[in-house]
Amino acid sequence: MSRSEDIAECVRRALERYFKDLDGEMPTGVYDMVLRNVERPMLEIVLKHAGGNQTVAAEMLGINRNTLRRKLTDHDLL
Repeated sequence: MSRSEDIAECVRRALERYFKDLDGEMPTGVYDMVLRNVERPMLEIVLKHAGGNQTVAAEMLGINRNTLRRKLTDHDLL
């Protein structure tokens, strides 16, 4: 199993657990909830592994540095 498949499997398990815990209740906003809960720790870890260098972190993420700065601001990480 590749590393990206490992991550996908973790998300699958978490979502299955989430739906099970709803116990029949209708979920709303699942897409935004998942992105919000995955994006922040991803940004924290990538920035840590980039030694705090936003340019390097942006390259690692495959996004523009300005986009990274906006996301860091959105998640109160600046």
